[in-house]
Amino acid sequence: MSEETAPTQPVLRVVNPDATPEEIAALVAVFSALGSGAAPASKPVPRWAASSARMRVSHPHGPGGWRASSLPR
Repeated sequence: MSEETAPTQPVLRVVNPDATPEEIAALVAVFSALGSGAAPASKPVPRWAASSARMRVSHPHGPGGWRASSLPR
């Protein structure tokens, strides 16, 4: 371990003297499952799967509106 990541204090300390090994294991499992707290990076949604692509939009009006109605937004 590098000096930057080495903990200087214990991360978890049990203060209840009556704690059984099973209770301590359960606590360690819960805190391990929580992880570092960083949310996983979300993947970009492809345009064809985006929910906004299913929304109805009003068609353009005026000169050239019929041509612009088929262009993607």
